[in-house]
Amino acid sequence: MALSSAPAPGLPAGPATLAGLTLPGAPRPSELPSVHNALICVALPALVICADHGQLTGHGLEGVYLSGRRLLSRCVLRVAGREPIALQGRRSAADRAVFLGALRTAGDNGPDPGITVERSRGADGTERITLRSSAARPLRLPVEIALGTDLADLGAVASGQPGPEIFPSVHGTGMRWTADGGRYAAVTADPPPMDALAAAGLLRWEVELAPGATSTIELRVRADRTPRSAPLSAPGAGRPGGTVLAEARAEGDDPRIGELLRTSVDDLRALLQRDPAHPADVHLAAGVPWRCGPATSEALWAARMALPLGTRLTVTTLRTLARTQIGGPGPAEGRIPGPLRDAGPYLPPRCTGIEATLAFPAALAEARRWGLPEQDLEELLPAAERCLQWLRTAADPHGFVPDPGPSGPWRAETQAHAHRAAVLGADLLDACGRPGGDAWREWASSLRARFRVEFWLDDRSGGRPAAARAPGGGPWTQLGGWAAHLLDTGLLGGGRYAPGLLDRAETEQLARLLGTPALDSGWGLRSLGAKEPGHNPFGHRAGAVRVHETAVAVAGLSAAGYEREAASLLRGALDAAEAFGHRLPEMYAGAQRTAGGVPVPHPAACRPAAVAAAAGVHLLTTLAGIRPDAPRRTVALHPVRSAPLGAVRLSGLRVAGEPFTVRVSRLGLGMVEEAADGLQLGG
Repeated sequence: MALSSAPAPGLPAGPATLAGLTLPGAPRPSELPSVHNALICVALPALVICADHGQLTGHGLEGVYLSGRRLLSRCVLRVAGREPIALQGRRSAADRAVFLGALRTAGDNGPDPGITVERSRGADGTERITLRSSAARPLRLPVEIALGTDLADLGAVASGQPGPEIFPSVHGTGMRWTADGGRYAAVTADPPPMDALAAAGLLRWEVELAPGATSTIELRVRADRTPRSAPLSAPGAGRPGGTVLAEARAEGDDPRIGELLRTSVDDLRALLQRDPAHPADVHLAAGVPWRCGPATSEALWAARMALPLGTRLTVTTLRTLARTQIGGPGPAEGRIPGPLRDAGPYLPPRCTGIEATLAFPAALAEARRWGLPEQDLEELLPAAERCLQWLRTAADPHGFVPDPGPSGPWRAETQAHAHRAAVLGADLLDACGRPGGDAWREWASSLRARFRVEFWLDDRSGGRPAAARAPGGGPWTQLGGWAAHLLDTGLLGGGRYAPGLLDRAETEQLARLLGTPALDSGWGLRSLGAKEPGHNPFGHRAGAVRVHETAVAVAGLSAAGYEREAASLLRGALDAAEAFGHRLPEMYAGAQRTAGGVPVPHPAACRPAAVAAAAGVHLLTTLAGIRPDAPRRTVALHPVRSAPLGAVRLSGLRVAGEPFTVRVSRLGLGMVEEAADGLQLGG
């Protein structure tokens, strides 16, 4: 296949431009501080990063942040001149952490502490400090809280250059800090302190505790250009919540599924952020703390996997992305812009904008099957048509879509996204009475035929798909988690899945490969096989486990009937989720699982991350095999027949805009317990 006479691309040595896409040649940034062991409370645009002992010491990334600025870096509590002994720190919700400590008093006999200290800290900038006495006599305890901040940007903090602490002033019932440009932060206390020392940033109280009594101090962090600013936004105070994502619950023989779904939904809610220019529209931040910017392809992937929680998030994410669509005329007309991302040790960076453009019509088509309101469909359909028109323009004479630029390479993963966009786009056009559906189905059929010739590599073991084709025509043969996207075909009417790029024999061979130890690490699917040259268990695209690819593989394998391989990946991901406290990071090391081992965190992974949280939803709903067709008022169930986690009940989902509850028995039989009126169970 002679796609081009240009040499095979590699990572660029210097800046280069492909069709308006800049390939950066600048040195990579310094190491990002690991946040794996930190307790992160999120209610975007606010977040808190702290250690499990509960003190904010100002070290590393610790602090209270709003819109990427650190409002408070130090909050050190001392009681009777000593820091409480840290006993436990844990998240009580996505937006709140609780810390427990203890102190012995002068009159305590033996080792038992007479004072316990509980701190409840939220992403909304509030903290409640409660002292509880078990002493036999009344106590009078001096309490001190040392406060400080640098008002630094998160990027400066991450690079180790936050700048010096700012000198505070006593203000009202607390402290205030003012930086250049009028930026300011303040902490107020209730009850007011008995003494405040600006030079030390210190607030003091004398707390009297009777036997068995408690005393509470509440701190509130504020930020604005005026002293009348309100506390940071919190859930229930203007943040999107239940109207965007349903309150789904899971229960069953394996108790971990309930925790995974609860945490996943909580994290998705915590990662919601509004479009500042269009506050009615929300989308998911890609991940905390590093990627809380505009809507990306990850936001759309996550919204698509979260469709069982309702269509609203998909609608608002699509609407946000549609506003960024490139206008015309020109070859880029209809494309959604997006940054380049690393694609591993062999391929040049890929364009996330191309991925989002191809995902747009597919996500809209599937949202319609789940019950998208007609007015939303009519509003978003023109943007989907522009995406399809870009696809027709971008495809080369061979029908393949280059990524990131016209000179290639031609990635198998991108062809899978393009094929899905064409088939589901055709379905969408037909449903809306628009022309072009038959032409797109014919285009997809031709792509399937060409793909099987050009991208399937026969060998003695049964063959494998090529990762990509070089401009000169040669294949990149490295097999990895990207291949799971060849199984993700998309949902059509009547509970049917769209046809895939591979035939039956090739699908069977790919399922076998995905189930081998080279790709199935025991904790999930490796992004690059362990036997491939260049494998690195920490490589984002070179061997680490990317959670959403594991979820895509589980769903695709289950739909194709390869339940043994799907069940192995599912159990591995669930075991990993348990090890990570049910808050899955976006990726973790792809080291081989051993007896008694635990998954190893990736030092730069976001946690929580949108695609990881949505993957938790996708993994569990795959067990029930829910395939709705809301326009036809039907829903089909195709549960995993082997019931790898035993009996499962999922409640609070949304199909056709109404609550939906489904149960799967230990025999793999599905039963609908609650559904919208008139919704019929299909085949």
